[in-house]
This record gives sequence, structure tokens and C-alpha cells, in this order.
Amino acid sequence: MSDLAHGLAPKMKPISRKRSAIVCALDIGTSKIVCAIARLKPRPPQDVLPRRTHAIEVIGISHTQAHGMKAGTVADIAAAEEMLRHAVDGAERSAGVHINSVVVPITAGRTGSELFAATVHMKAPTVSDGDIERVLAAGSHHSVREGRAVLHSLPIGYALDDSRGIRDPRGMVGQRLGVDMHVVTTDVAQARNLALLVERCHIGVEAMVSAPYVSGLSVLAEDEADLGAAVVDLGAGTTTVAVFAEGRFVHVDGFAVGGLHVTMDIARGLTTTITDAERLKTLFGAALSGPSDDRDMISLSTADADPRDPPRMIPRAQLVRIIRPRVEEILEMVRDKLSVSPFAADPRGRVILTGGASQMTGLSDLAAQILNRQVRIGRPLGIGGLSEATRGPAFAAAAGLLVYPQFAYLEHCEPRKTRQLMTGTDGYISRVGRWLRESF
Repeated sequence: MSDLAHGLAPKMKPISRKRSAIVCALDIGTSKIVCAIARLKPRPPQDVLPRRTHAIEVIGISHTQAHGMKAGTVADIAAAEEMLRHAVDGAERSAGVHINSVVVPITAGRTGSELFAATVHMKAPTVSDGDIERVLAAGSHHSVREGRAVLHSLPIGYALDDSRGIRDPRGMVGQRLGVDMHVVTTDVAQARNLALLVERCHIGVEAMVSAPYVSGLSVLAEDEADLGAAVVDLGAGTTTVAVFAEGRFVHVDGFAVGGLHVTMDIARGLTTTITDAERLKTLFGAALSGPSDDRDMISLSTADADPRDPPRMIPRAQLVRIIRPRVEEILEMVRDKLSVSPFAADPRGRVILTGGASQMTGLSDLAAQILNRQVRIGRPLGIGGLSEATRGPAFAAAAGLLVYPQFAYLEHCEPRKTRQLMTGTDGYISRVGRWLRESF
């Protein structure tokens, strides 16, 4: 957690395009914990998902119910640790490997976006990787704020002297190199508690990332990211929004209302248990009424029911009348968040819904009405080894964590302080190690 003490979340070193790697994703949500282990293998360029450099094959995955979590934050670290250990152990047994570090998403902590600009004078006429590294570092340092942790420092576009809107300035000629950066921050206290939870299981945090960002990496087609899209991750305790434009991640926002609030409304409205309310929502819930809802009867149990009593029956329409107001509230809050984002300037942009709560019947149709946009349900794309139960929208964030290492090169990564293997500041073994890391 030394990085978080300085206001910077742990960031992953980019993986080599020529080498395979084992990556572990740990999605700690309000309702479930997912641990997925995948092997990333280099692949030749292709038309489908051309920005991905590696093929992804899941070799182990496990998920358990989450305890000790509330709205994406740690509420009971001991209870959360126990369930996290179960999820990790299941994935390790399935994959036949032992993991040392994981990539973790963050949904809570008032995640927000800021835009920063930085400029550096070039040391040579031609733009080099070193110049790009210096200008990204300058932008990242400007973004550090007290009480906030920087999750991402992503370039939106570069400027070379008076020319702006450059996507990749490498090899171009100029005197001043500038960058417009999208910086994503979160509450440092929330991030530190999440990191502490993982480290109590003797696992290192390789990187912390924004959950809707990685969900977008897993569910967006290349054209959607280029033309403009908003990914809405409907979780149990939070709803988060990520906006993509011209292939770049340009905005993030969220609020602490999600599918669990729908469940609680059902439990209160029908005087039933939370477990039965979740069952009713999953099996019979809908965001829009159907023509037969008044005739379709469903059974429910009450909190103080006698086992000898016959089950209580209600029409499905009564359940829908409880669900719809809360779903409308969530979608209207999403609409308000999008109206103050760059997505508002693109009336033709598409909305992609992910997360477990997005699977409710009729939700995409209601979202299209309220958001006045084209809406579809997003599922992980290009991920091998997923079962039928784990390839749906509820696992979009976990799948995106496995995609993220291929895109880690886009952002600035602070060098981590490591102990020297020999006395002095730059011993022989240290230099050899650095040469090997940089060359292969």
C-alpha cells in the first residue's frame, strides 16, 4: 500500500507483446466475489478486436457470495476475507496454479474524472518514448490530490508545438510536447481498505482499476469505442458509468444505488425475506409489464410464515409495480450523469448495459425509452474458457480485468521502489535485471 500512501493506486507494468503471461482477476463486489485466472498468449493481428495483442484463455474461475461488503466498500473485513479466500482457493484449484498478485476493480469511493494538460520541452527534435514518458509523468504529478488516489492517467490526445489532436507523436518532429490527460481518482481510504483486504490473504495487489473502464474493455466492439459509447455497469450496490470516444476512455461517474435496492424494495413491499425477494426478482422480475402479468401467479413466503400454511400467491403484475419505480430511478440517475459528460455531445452514441442487475427482463427496452438512445446488453467478447454461467453480463468486469493488461501501456506507470540486490544504487545484477526486463 506504499503507492496509496502517496496518492497513487498500484499500476501494472505493461506485458510484452511477444510473451505469454498468467493474469489473475479478483472482482470484489457487493453481492459476489469472482476470482478468474487466465493465460494470455500473443496472437497475430486480426480484424476482430484488433487492439488486443493477446488471446485470453480462462484456466480457472471461481465465484462466491460476498459477505462484509456494502456498496462496493469493505464493511466487515473479517467476513469479507473469509469469502475472498474461498474464491481464490477455488480458482487456484481449478487452474492448478498458485497466484501471488491480482488486478482489482474499484466501484465505490466517489470515483470521478478530471482533465489535465501538461507540456515538456523535448531534448531532441524527434519525439521519443522518453519524451512521452516525461510528459505523462508531468500530467500524473499534477493530478495528485489530498484524500484521493489516482487510478488512471490516460492520454486523450497529444499536442506537438501548435498541432493538437495527435494520437501517437512518436517519431514526429517538434520542440514542445503536450498531452491532454483523463485522470480517474477515487477516495484513498476506500482503496486502502480494499488493498488491505486482499493483502490479508497474502496476495499482492498488482493494479487497481476503475470497474466500468475494464467492463468496457471486455464488452465493447472496436467500432462502438471509436464512434462513442457509454458502458453502464449495474451492480448490486453501485451503478457506474464509463464513456468512450474515439477509442479512448474519457469519463467515469457513479452512484451507490443498484440491484440490491430493488431486492430490498420487494422484501419491504411484499413483507417477505430478503432471500425470497432476490429469488422473485431473479426468476419473475421485469422492468416492464406484460399482457399476461395480471393472470400469472407467483408464490412467496413471508418473514413470519407458518410452514403448515399454504404458500401466499400474488399476480406478477404486483411484483413489476414494485420493481419499476426503483429501476426508473436508477436509469434517470444514469441519464443525469450522462447529460453532464462528453457523451451528451454525441446524440447517436450507444449505451451498453452490463452487470448482474442488467439481466432483468425488459430493462434494455425501458433504458432505451428513458435514455433516448440505442441500448444493448453487453457480454464479454473474445474470452475463451468461460462456461455458460460465467459468460454473461454479470461477469463483464471480471473478464475486463483479464483484458486490461494489454492496455496498461497506455497510461503512465510510476517506477516501484525495490531493494537493490547489491550494495549501491545501481549494482551489476540490478543493471542486468533491468536490461532483461526492457529487452524481452
